[in-house]
Amino acid sequence: MMKMLHFKLSKKYFLTFLLVLSFLISNASYILIPMDENQTNHLKAYGIAFLSIQNEIKVNWLLNYKGGSFLIKSNDFIEKECKIRNVSYNLIADLQSNKILNEISRNEVNQEVILLEKPPRIAIYSPKNKQPWDDAVTLALTYAEIPYDVIYDEEVLNNLLPLYDWLHLHHEDFTGQYGKFYASFKNATWYKDQKRLAEKDAKKLGYSKVSQLKLAVTKKIKEFIQGGGFLFAMCSATDSYDIALAAEGIDICQHMFDGDQIDNDINEKLDYTKTLAFKNFNLIKNPNQYEFSSIDATQSRKIKANIDFFTLFDFSAKWDPIPTMLCQNHMQVIKGFMGQTTSFRNKHLKSDVIIMGETKAANEARYIHGKLGNGTWTFYGGHDPEDYQHKIGDPKTDLSLHPNSPGYRLILNNVLFPAAKKKKLKT
Repeated sequence: MMKMLHFKLSKKYFLTFLLVLSFLISNASYILIPMDENQTNHLKAYGIAFLSIQNEIKVNWLLNYKGGSFLIKSNDFIEKECKIRNVSYNLIADLQSNKILNEISRNEVNQEVILLEKPPRIAIYSPKNKQPWDDAVTLALTYAEIPYDVIYDEEVLNNLLPLYDWLHLHHEDFTGQYGKFYASFKNATWYKDQKRLAEKDAKKLGYSKVSQLKLAVTKKIKEFIQGGGFLFAMCSATDSYDIALAAEGIDICQHMFDGDQIDNDINEKLDYTKTLAFKNFNLIKNPNQYEFSSIDATQSRKIKANIDFFTLFDFSAKWDPIPTMLCQNHMQVIKGFMGQTTSFRNKHLKSDVIIMGETKAANEARYIHGKLGNGTWTFYGGHDPEDYQHKIGDPKTDLSLHPNSPGYRLILNNVLFPAAKKKKLKT
């Protein structure tokens, strides 16, 4: 008799539980996308957030909550896309969402809520001809299913940059030295084609040298940042950009690059007041050396691949929301990766530069950020976060094999950053 009574009571409680659960699900007001170690596809999750704001669906970015989770107003379309893209999510009711938001709002909790309100218009600065290497940002955007446009010198000089909110600089050499690939690839078809096309474009746009064209482009990009644009660059597009600005009016290109000799005393003539991030650096004059300047530590660093890591800084979410946003991750220690420009020597960083990721033992920065006028810039050292030493001609990285890449997450943090509600960002 007692067993039967227990069974009936258990069945009653079970049915009650099912009814409550059914009620909560049917009344779910939010989709919570966790971004901690429980997420099945971190990179696709950014695409879900972007898709939501594209469709004017409210998205809150919960900084430092479960790895930088997304809280999205409940929507059948978005829930369906989460399933299609294999993005982990939970349906929660108002009561649960309010509890999370109230907890985050406490002053002693290093978390913050950032409303993502407008999808940024994204441009990739990249040549139209095929290059013998791939671009990590383009791979990330494509995999995350985030739309972008490709623009290059002509579009920049024709003042199309104001049409965009966010600009990424593809692996690029803004100094006019064709990546300093001369010693290894001067006889390669792709190198000769690249040089020929660059010279043709320079003449078409009214410049006698490629270096002069690239300087004009760097100055337009600088105006874009000052006017409120967001710049993101990786690998050689970081230091070569600043070098071009500092070398305005100076011929730093050897004869095989532009047909004449370099100026005398080029290092004494550099103007560091024009740069975004770097100061007091010296240029590498040797055209056969695969290096631009003393900014980059690639050739001198003595770190083996298996112990090459960098650490993200922990910022105050409530007082420093921008660097906090850019560092959202499920891991604080990120495996290193190389590039033509791998890392930045700390001694060459300007005092107002924010270091967001560093290899402390080597005294080098890997991930840096700064403000210029009404906009910001972010430089990320290295070429491909999931290919330690990506070589020319290597196959592109298949991100379906790395859906939880913490290195690629840093790229996508930058993509969403311009969508944040500006009043919330204390710069």
